[in-house]
Amino acid sequence: MNIKVGFIGFGLIGGSIARALKKSDSSIYMMVYSRSINPLMQAKEDGVIDEILSSLNDRLNECDFIFLCAPVEYNESYLKDIAGLINENCIISDVGSVKSYIYDSVHKLNLDKNFIGGHPMAGSEKTGYSASTDILLQNAYYAITRTDYNTDKDVAKLTELVRMTGAIPIITDPVTHDYAVAGISHVPHLIASSLVNLVKDNDTDANLMKTLAAGGFKDITRIASSSAEMWSQICMTNDKQIVTLLDRYIESLNNVRNMIIQKNRDGIYNMFIDSKEYRDSIGINNGPISKDYTLYCDIEDKEGAISSITLLLSDNHINIRNIEIIHNREFVNGVLLIAFYDQPSMDLAFNLLSSNNYTIYR
Repeated sequence: MNIKVGFIGFGLIGGSIARALKKSDSSIYMMVYSRSINPLMQAKEDGVIDEILSSLNDRLNECDFIFLCAPVEYNESYLKDIAGLINENCIISDVGSVKSYIYDSVHKLNLDKNFIGGHPMAGSEKTGYSASTDILLQNAYYAITRTDYNTDKDVAKLTELVRMTGAIPIITDPVTHDYAVAGISHVPHLIASSLVNLVKDNDTDANLMKTLAAGGFKDITRIASSSAEMWSQICMTNDKQIVTLLDRYIESLNNVRNMIIQKNRDGIYNMFIDSKEYRDSIGINNGPISKDYTLYCDIEDKEGAISSITLLLSDNHINIRNIEIIHNREFVNGVLLIAFYDQPSMDLAFNLLSSNNYTIYR
């Protein structure tokens, strides 16, 4: 395809994008600049990249795409450095979780035509190039944020490149993106952290709350264990959208408080029903994967239980899209969620697992 792609910064996400693109089309030429040289040397040895840049120089003029994969606080400086180096048709994208913040810098530098934001919704507890894989982005949503400055042709080019990583492109605009991620990610992180601190600050002298805090409490507050440095930074860069939704959440909590004071059982009941119906609808007929082909399997919590199931399915040529342990009490014992790509695969798996004495729920 004779494509040249540049990377500025090369950690988990940048490395995974590069690996996936190289796997998809080995002719894609990759050049990378990063302040850390050792990961780049390893990437070149791995055959993932073709050229290590010692500085941001006019070699970038040959790039069709440039991905900004450095920490967000460095991106404005890097944009300034490359503004006079790129060719007029180069598409610049980033991989940050907040868009409006970087678009302010893009506009100041008159790079509106060239810049199309990106947000790959995938990650890992590990960081750095050494943790990158060529499958990290497979079946992960990848938000592409366009503006009126971008042409349909350029958006299509970036979308096709994203598809080559195995990700699922979702095209939106920067403001809508930031509003959405504030609702489904940023505000929940704040709520989880504040809920944990509520228990910490109001526990009994014997720490009874902490002692009893298992199951549901640990599940809904799991994200409170995320990186404090990263999330404080995100909150500062998406402050407007976060405050808007926090205000609405506070209003919602006040309504719940009033219903409790008024002993409005019907109101509380309806709140639980509404939230359950919406929560249960997530993942079903939602997004580009038109249907959720999912089975649930009761398994005993013992060594090799999951691998026995995956081996059985693999031996019968049934591909799995996703598999995970669901930490809830919806069914008896531990529950394993197994998602498939289509109805026939799910039906085959249902019959196969049932015939091997597994208890399966659709």
